[in-house]
Amino acid sequence: MKNLNKNILIIAGEASGDLHGASLVKELKKIDNAINIFGIGGDKMEAAGMKLIYHINKMAFLGFVEVLKHLPFIRKAQKDLIELVKEKNIRNAVLIDYPGFNLSIAKKLKKLNLKIVYYISPQIWAWGAGRIKKIRNLVNKMLVVFPFEENFYRKSGVDVEFVGHPLLERIEDYTFLTKNELFLKFGLEQGKEILLILPGSRLHEIEKIFPESIKAAKKVSEEFNMQIVVACAPNIDDKIFNRVTNINNFKVVTGYTYDFLKNAKIGIVKSGTSTLEAALFELPIVIVYKTSFLTYLIGKKLIKVGNIGMVNIVAGEKVAPELIQDNVSQEKVYTELKKILSDKDLLLSIKKKMSEIKTKLGTMGASERAAKIIYRMLNEA
Repeated sequence: MKNLNKNILIIAGEASGDLHGASLVKELKKIDNAINIFGIGGDKMEAAGMKLIYHINKMAFLGFVEVLKHLPFIRKAQKDLIELVKEKNIRNAVLIDYPGFNLSIAKKLKKLNLKIVYYISPQIWAWGAGRIKKIRNLVNKMLVVFPFEENFYRKSGVDVEFVGHPLLERIEDYTFLTKNELFLKFGLEQGKEILLILPGSRLHEIEKIFPESIKAAKKVSEEFNMQIVVACAPNIDDKIFNRVTNINNFKVVTGYTYDFLKNAKIGIVKSGTSTLEAALFELPIVIVYKTSFLTYLIGKKLIKVGNIGMVNIVAGEKVAPELIQDNVSQEKVYTELKKILSDKDLLLSIKKKMSEIKTKLGTMGASERAAKIIYRMLNEA
Protein backbone atom coordinates (compact mmCIF):
# COMPACT_ATOMS: atom_id res chain seq x y z
CA MET A 1 0.00 0.00 0.00
CA LYS A 2 1.35 3.42 -0.94
CA ASN A 3 2.08 5.99 1.76
CA LEU A 4 -0.67 8.55 2.18
CA ASN A 5 0.16 12.23 1.94
CA LYS A 6 -1.28 13.22 5.30
CA ASN A 7 -1.08 17.00 4.97
CA ILE A 8 -4.46 18.73 4.60
CA LEU A 9 -5.40 22.38 4.14
CA ILE A 10 -8.68 23.47 5.79
CA ILE A 11 -10.13 26.97 5.43
CA ALA A 12 -12.96 28.29 7.62
CA GLY A 13 -13.40 32.05 7.77
CA GLU A 14 -15.89 32.75 10.55
CA ALA A 15 -17.14 31.65 13.96
CA SER A 16 -19.67 29.07 12.72
CA GLY A 17 -17.03 27.60 10.39
CA ASP A 18 -14.64 27.32 13.34
CA LEU A 19 -17.26 25.28 15.24
CA HIS A 20 -17.95 22.93 12.33
CA GLY A 21 -14.26 22.78 11.45
CA ALA A 22 -13.24 21.84 15.00
CA SER A 23 -15.59 18.85 15.00
CA LEU A 24 -14.23 17.79 11.60
CA VAL A 25 -10.59 18.12 12.74
CA LYS A 26 -11.33 16.02 15.86
CA GLU A 27 -12.92 13.27 13.75
CA LEU A 28 -10.04 13.26 11.23
CA LYS A 29 -7.55 12.98 14.11
CA LYS A 30 -9.59 10.09 15.56
CA ILE A 31 -9.29 8.23 12.27
CA ASP A 32 -5.56 8.95 11.95
CA ASN A 33 -3.66 11.03 14.49
CA ALA A 34 -0.71 11.36 12.08
CA ILE A 35 -2.71 13.70 9.82
CA ASN A 36 -1.24 17.24 9.71
CA ILE A 37 -3.88 19.93 9.31
CA PHE A 38 -3.01 23.53 8.37
CA GLY A 39 -5.10 26.53 7.44
CA ILE A 40 -7.48 29.27 8.54
CA GLY A 41 -9.68 28.75 11.59
CA GLY A 42 -10.29 29.86 15.14
CA ASP A 43 -9.48 28.86 18.70
CA LYS A 44 -11.66 25.75 18.52
CA MET A 45 -9.97 24.36 15.40
CA GLU A 46 -6.56 25.12 16.89
CA ALA A 47 -7.52 23.33 20.14
CA ALA A 48 -8.68 20.33 18.07
CA GLY A 49 -5.22 20.03 16.51
CA MET A 50 -5.01 22.33 13.49
CA LYS A 51 -1.99 24.59 12.91
CA LEU A 52 -3.36 28.08 12.25
CA ILE A 53 -1.82 30.10 9.43
CA TYR A 54 -4.41 32.86 9.93
CA HIS A 55 -6.98 33.28 12.70
CA ILE A 56 -10.63 33.91 11.80
CA ASN A 57 -10.58 37.16 13.77
CA LYS A 58 -8.56 38.61 10.87
CA MET A 59 -11.12 37.32 8.33
CA ALA A 60 -14.38 38.75 9.73
CA PHE A 61 -15.45 40.88 6.78
CA LEU A 62 -18.55 40.36 4.68
CA GLY A 63 -20.25 42.09 1.77
CA PHE A 64 -18.98 43.63 -1.43
CA VAL A 65 -17.88 46.96 0.06
CA GLU A 66 -16.12 45.38 3.05
CA VAL A 67 -14.30 42.87 0.82
CA LEU A 68 -13.05 45.67 -1.46
CA LYS A 69 -11.56 47.45 1.55
CA HIS A 70 -9.71 44.28 2.58
CA LEU A 71 -8.45 43.20 -0.87
CA PRO A 72 -4.72 43.70 -0.11
CA PHE A 73 -5.04 41.52 2.99
CA ILE A 74 -7.09 38.87 1.13
CA ARG A 75 -4.42 38.66 -1.59
CA LYS A 76 -1.65 38.30 0.99
CA ALA A 77 -3.53 35.58 2.89
CA GLN A 78 -4.15 33.61 -0.31
CA LYS A 79 -0.51 34.01 -1.38
CA ASP A 80 0.69 32.71 2.01
CA LEU A 81 -1.65 29.71 1.80
CA ILE A 82 -0.46 28.84 -1.72
CA GLU A 83 3.17 29.01 -0.55
CA LEU A 84 2.29 26.71 2.35
CA VAL A 85 0.63 24.23 -0.03
CA LYS A 86 3.82 24.10 -2.14
CA GLU A 87 6.14 23.93 0.87
CA LYS A 88 4.22 21.09 2.58
CA ASN A 89 3.28 19.36 -0.68
CA ILE A 90 -0.40 19.47 0.32
CA ARG A 91 -2.59 17.53 -2.11
CA ASN A 92 -6.01 17.88 -0.43
CA ALA A 93 -8.04 20.90 0.68
CA VAL A 94 -11.29 21.21 2.63
CA LEU A 95 -13.19 24.46 2.27
CA ILE A 96 -15.85 25.30 4.87
CA ASP A 97 -18.58 27.76 3.77
CA TYR A 98 -17.06 31.31 3.44
CA PRO A 99 -17.63 31.38 -0.35
CA GLY A 100 -16.14 34.75 -1.35
CA PHE A 101 -12.68 33.77 -0.13
CA ASN A 102 -12.95 30.01 -0.62
CA LEU A 103 -14.20 29.96 -4.22
CA SER A 104 -11.50 32.47 -5.10
CA ILE A 105 -8.67 30.41 -3.60
CA ALA A 106 -10.18 27.17 -4.97
CA LYS A 107 -9.24 28.35 -8.46
CA LYS A 108 -5.59 28.74 -7.39
CA LEU A 109 -5.59 25.39 -5.58
CA LYS A 110 -7.07 23.63 -8.62
CA LYS A 111 -4.18 24.91 -10.76
CA LEU A 112 -1.86 23.11 -8.32
CA ASN A 113 -3.91 19.90 -8.87
CA LEU A 114 -5.27 19.68 -5.34
CA LYS A 115 -8.39 17.63 -4.66
CA ILE A 116 -10.99 19.96 -3.18
CA VAL A 117 -13.79 19.00 -0.80
CA TYR A 118 -16.37 21.67 0.04
CA TYR A 119 -18.02 21.09 3.42
CA ILE A 120 -20.98 23.28 4.44
CA SER A 121 -22.13 24.54 1.07
CA PRO A 122 -22.10 28.20 0.12
CA GLN A 123 -25.72 29.26 -0.32
CA ILE A 124 -25.60 29.44 -4.10
CA TRP A 125 -29.20 28.25 -4.25
CA ALA A 126 -30.00 31.64 -2.67
CA TRP A 127 -27.73 33.65 -4.96
CA GLY A 128 -28.93 32.03 -8.16
CA ALA A 129 -27.08 29.37 -10.09
CA GLY A 130 -24.28 31.63 -11.38
CA ARG A 131 -21.71 29.98 -9.13
CA ILE A 132 -22.78 26.40 -9.85
CA LYS A 133 -20.58 26.13 -12.97
CA LYS A 134 -17.60 27.37 -10.96
CA ILE A 135 -18.25 24.78 -8.25
CA ARG A 136 -18.68 22.00 -10.82
CA ASN A 137 -15.30 22.89 -12.34
CA LEU A 138 -13.38 23.43 -9.09
CA VAL A 139 -14.80 21.10 -6.45
CA ASN A 140 -14.24 17.34 -6.43
CA LYS A 141 -16.83 16.65 -3.73
CA MET A 142 -19.58 18.71 -2.08
CA LEU A 143 -20.56 17.60 1.43
CA VAL A 144 -23.87 19.28 2.26
CA VAL A 145 -25.78 19.66 5.52
CA PHE A 146 -29.31 20.22 4.20
CA PRO A 147 -31.20 17.58 2.18
CA PHE A 148 -32.53 20.09 -0.39
CA GLU A 149 -28.91 21.04 -1.23
CA GLU A 150 -28.16 17.47 -2.31
CA ASN A 151 -30.93 17.57 -4.94
CA PHE A 152 -29.83 21.02 -6.10
CA TYR A 153 -26.20 19.98 -6.70
CA ARG A 154 -27.00 16.56 -8.14
CA LYS A 155 -29.26 18.11 -10.77
CA SER A 156 -26.36 20.41 -11.70
CA GLY A 157 -23.92 17.53 -12.18
CA VAL A 158 -21.86 18.06 -9.01
CA ASP A 159 -20.56 15.05 -7.03
CA VAL A 160 -22.46 15.58 -3.77
CA GLU A 161 -23.28 13.77 -0.52
CA PHE A 162 -25.68 14.78 2.27
CA VAL A 163 -23.98 14.12 5.63
CA GLY A 164 -26.52 15.71 8.02
CA HIS A 165 -26.03 18.85 10.10
CA PRO A 166 -23.19 19.04 12.68
CA LEU A 167 -25.31 21.25 14.94
CA LEU A 168 -27.27 18.16 16.01
CA GLU A 169 -24.21 16.44 17.49
CA ARG A 170 -22.88 19.67 18.99
CA ILE A 171 -26.07 20.26 20.95
CA GLU A 172 -26.31 16.58 21.93
CA ASP A 173 -22.73 16.61 23.28
CA TYR A 174 -23.09 19.93 25.10
CA THR A 175 -23.10 19.91 28.92
CA PHE A 176 -25.76 22.35 30.09
CA LEU A 177 -25.90 24.27 33.33
CA THR A 178 -29.22 24.01 35.14
CA LYS A 179 -31.38 27.13 34.92
CA ASN A 180 -30.59 27.85 38.56
CA GLU A 181 -26.81 27.47 37.99
CA LEU A 182 -27.00 29.74 34.94
CA PHE A 183 -28.88 32.47 36.77
CA LEU A 184 -26.55 32.30 39.75
CA LYS A 185 -23.40 32.31 37.61
CA PHE A 186 -24.37 35.49 35.78
CA GLY A 187 -26.24 37.26 38.56
CA LEU A 188 -29.62 37.13 36.78
CA GLU A 189 -32.96 37.78 38.48
CA GLN A 190 -34.71 34.46 39.17
CA GLY A 191 -38.26 35.75 38.61
CA LYS A 192 -37.61 37.35 35.20
CA GLU A 193 -37.69 35.72 31.76
CA ILE A 194 -34.70 36.28 29.43
CA LEU A 195 -34.83 38.27 26.21
CA LEU A 196 -31.74 37.07 24.33
CA ILE A 197 -29.88 39.04 21.64
CA LEU A 198 -27.48 37.27 19.26
CA PRO A 199 -26.00 40.15 17.22
CA GLY A 200 -23.47 38.19 15.15
CA SER A 201 -19.71 37.73 15.03
CA ARG A 202 -18.67 40.58 12.73
CA LEU A 203 -17.91 44.02 14.10
CA HIS A 204 -19.55 46.00 11.30
CA GLU A 205 -22.75 43.94 11.58
CA ILE A 206 -22.93 44.52 15.33
CA GLU A 207 -22.44 48.26 14.81
CA LYS A 208 -25.39 48.32 12.39
CA ILE A 209 -27.72 45.83 14.09
CA PHE A 210 -27.23 46.22 17.83
CA PRO A 211 -28.17 49.89 18.53
CA GLU A 212 -31.75 49.54 17.25
CA SER A 213 -32.12 46.00 18.60
CA ILE A 214 -31.19 47.01 22.14
CA LYS A 215 -33.60 49.96 22.07
CA ALA A 216 -36.44 47.61 21.10
CA ALA A 217 -35.31 45.04 23.68
CA LYS A 218 -35.30 47.68 26.43
CA LYS A 219 -38.87 48.70 25.59
CA VAL A 220 -40.07 45.07 25.55
CA SER A 221 -38.18 44.16 28.71
CA GLU A 222 -39.85 47.00 30.61
CA GLU A 223 -43.30 46.15 29.26
CA PHE A 224 -43.07 42.38 29.85
CA ASN A 225 -40.84 42.41 32.96
CA MET A 226 -37.88 40.68 31.27
CA GLN A 227 -34.07 40.88 31.53
CA ILE A 228 -31.80 41.29 28.50
CA VAL A 229 -28.79 39.05 27.82
CA VAL A 230 -26.46 39.71 24.86
CA ALA A 231 -24.51 36.68 23.60
CA CYS A 232 -21.06 37.88 22.52
CA ALA A 233 -19.10 35.86 19.93
CA PRO A 234 -15.65 34.75 21.19
CA ASN A 235 -13.84 36.83 18.53
CA ILE A 236 -15.58 40.07 19.56
CA ASP A 237 -14.45 42.47 22.31
CA ASP A 238 -17.50 42.66 24.59
CA LYS A 239 -16.88 46.39 25.22
CA ILE A 240 -18.24 47.14 21.73
CA PHE A 241 -21.83 46.87 22.99
CA ASN A 242 -21.45 49.70 25.49
CA ARG A 243 -19.63 51.79 22.88
CA VAL A 244 -22.49 51.71 20.35
CA THR A 245 -25.38 52.49 22.74
CA ASN A 246 -26.02 54.58 25.82
CA ILE A 247 -28.49 51.97 27.13
CA ASN A 248 -26.97 49.89 29.93
CA ASN A 249 -29.67 47.57 31.27
CA PHE A 250 -28.28 44.42 29.64
CA LYS A 251 -25.75 41.75 30.51
CA VAL A 252 -23.09 40.69 27.98
CA VAL A 253 -22.04 37.03 28.13
CA THR A 254 -19.29 35.28 26.13
CA GLY A 255 -19.75 31.52 25.89
CA TYR A 256 -22.81 29.69 27.30
CA THR A 257 -24.89 30.64 24.24
CA TYR A 258 -26.60 27.23 24.18
CA ASP A 259 -27.52 27.58 27.86
CA PHE A 260 -29.18 30.90 27.10
CA LEU A 261 -30.89 29.63 23.95
CA LYS A 262 -32.35 26.84 26.06
CA ASN A 263 -33.54 29.13 28.87
CA ALA A 264 -34.63 32.29 27.04
CA LYS A 265 -38.25 33.22 26.35
CA ILE A 266 -37.64 35.03 23.04
CA GLY A 267 -34.69 36.24 20.95
CA ILE A 268 -33.47 38.87 18.50
CA VAL A 269 -31.08 36.99 16.24
CA LYS A 270 -28.85 38.11 13.37
CA SER A 271 -29.54 36.12 10.21
CA GLY A 272 -27.19 33.13 9.94
CA THR A 273 -26.46 29.81 11.64
CA SER A 274 -27.74 31.21 14.96
CA THR A 275 -31.31 31.21 13.63
CA LEU A 276 -31.02 27.45 13.12
CA GLU A 277 -29.55 26.98 16.60
CA ALA A 278 -32.50 28.92 18.02
CA ALA A 279 -34.87 26.61 16.13
CA LEU A 280 -33.24 23.52 17.64
CA PHE A 281 -34.04 24.97 21.08
CA GLU A 282 -37.57 25.89 19.91
CA LEU A 283 -36.88 29.54 20.77
CA PRO A 284 -39.21 32.07 19.10
CA ILE A 285 -37.08 34.74 17.44
CA VAL A 286 -37.14 37.89 15.35
CA ILE A 287 -34.46 37.72 12.63
CA VAL A 288 -32.54 40.93 11.89
CA TYR A 289 -29.96 41.76 9.24
CA LYS A 290 -28.32 45.00 8.12
CA THR A 291 -25.21 45.66 6.03
CA SER A 292 -23.75 48.60 4.09
CA PHE A 293 -26.15 50.27 1.64
CA LEU A 294 -24.14 49.31 -1.45
CA THR A 295 -23.73 45.69 -0.35
CA TYR A 296 -27.47 45.51 0.28
CA LEU A 297 -28.34 46.98 -3.15
CA ILE A 298 -26.10 44.50 -4.97
CA GLY A 299 -27.31 41.59 -2.84
CA LYS A 300 -30.95 42.48 -3.40
CA LYS A 301 -30.45 42.16 -7.15
CA LEU A 302 -28.70 38.80 -6.81
CA ILE A 303 -30.58 36.94 -4.08
CA LYS A 304 -33.18 34.56 -5.49
CA VAL A 305 -34.96 33.27 -2.37
CA GLY A 306 -37.89 34.87 -0.57
CA ASN A 307 -36.46 34.44 2.94
CA ILE A 308 -32.95 35.15 4.26
CA GLY A 309 -33.21 33.40 7.64
CA MET A 310 -31.86 29.86 7.48
CA VAL A 311 -34.59 28.69 9.83
CA ASN A 312 -37.24 29.93 7.36
CA ILE A 313 -35.43 28.50 4.33
CA VAL A 314 -35.23 25.04 5.93
CA ALA A 315 -38.85 25.23 7.14
CA GLY A 316 -40.04 26.29 3.69
CA GLU A 317 -42.13 29.05 5.27
CA LYS A 318 -41.73 32.19 7.36
CA VAL A 319 -41.63 30.70 10.88
CA ALA A 320 -39.71 33.70 12.26
CA PRO A 321 -40.31 37.31 11.15
CA GLU A 322 -37.43 38.88 9.20
CA LEU A 323 -36.41 42.53 9.40
CA ILE A 324 -33.82 43.58 6.85
CA GLN A 325 -31.82 46.80 6.34
CA ASP A 326 -33.97 49.89 7.12
CA ASN A 327 -36.58 47.66 8.76
CA VAL A 328 -34.08 46.98 11.56
CA SER A 329 -35.58 49.82 13.59
CA GLN A 330 -36.50 50.11 17.23
CA GLU A 331 -40.21 50.32 16.42
CA LYS A 332 -40.35 47.37 14.00
CA VAL A 333 -38.25 45.03 16.17
CA TYR A 334 -40.39 46.02 19.18
CA THR A 335 -43.63 45.42 17.26
CA GLU A 336 -42.61 41.90 16.15
CA LEU A 337 -41.43 40.92 19.64
CA LYS A 338 -44.61 42.26 21.23
CA LYS A 339 -46.80 40.43 18.70
CA ILE A 340 -45.26 37.07 19.71
CA LEU A 341 -45.17 37.73 23.46
CA SER A 342 -48.77 38.99 23.53
CA ASP A 343 -50.24 35.95 21.75
CA LYS A 344 -49.79 32.64 23.56
CA ASP A 345 -51.21 30.62 20.63
CA LEU A 346 -48.79 32.29 18.18
CA LEU A 347 -45.86 31.63 20.52
CA LEU A 348 -46.78 27.94 20.85
CA SER A 349 -47.34 27.63 17.11
CA ILE A 350 -43.83 29.04 16.43
CA LYS A 351 -42.30 26.61 18.95
CA LYS A 352 -44.09 23.68 17.27
CA LYS A 353 -42.85 24.69 13.81
CA MET A 354 -39.33 25.13 15.20
CA SER A 355 -39.45 21.59 16.62
CA GLU A 356 -40.26 20.20 13.14
CA ILE A 357 -37.08 21.72 11.67
CA LYS A 358 -34.89 19.28 13.61
CA THR A 359 -36.31 16.33 11.64
CA LYS A 360 -35.17 17.98 8.39
CA LEU A 361 -31.50 18.03 9.39
CA GLY A 362 -30.77 14.31 9.12
CA THR A 363 -29.28 12.20 11.91
CA MET A 364 -26.34 12.81 14.24
CA GLY A 365 -22.78 12.02 13.15
CA ALA A 366 -22.29 14.58 10.35
CA SER A 367 -18.69 15.36 11.33
CA GLU A 368 -17.74 11.69 11.50
CA ARG A 369 -19.36 10.96 8.11
CA ALA A 370 -17.63 13.98 6.55
CA ALA A 371 -14.24 12.99 8.04
CA LYS A 372 -14.51 9.42 6.70
CA ILE A 373 -15.29 10.68 3.18
CA ILE A 374 -12.39 13.16 3.30
CA TYR A 375 -9.97 10.55 4.64
CA ARG A 376 -11.01 8.13 1.92
CA MET A 377 -10.19 10.77 -0.69
CA LEU A 378 -6.63 11.28 0.59
CA ASN A 379 -4.32 10.34 -2.26
CA GLU A 380 -7.04 8.42 -4.11
CA ALA A 381 -5.87 7.61 -7.58
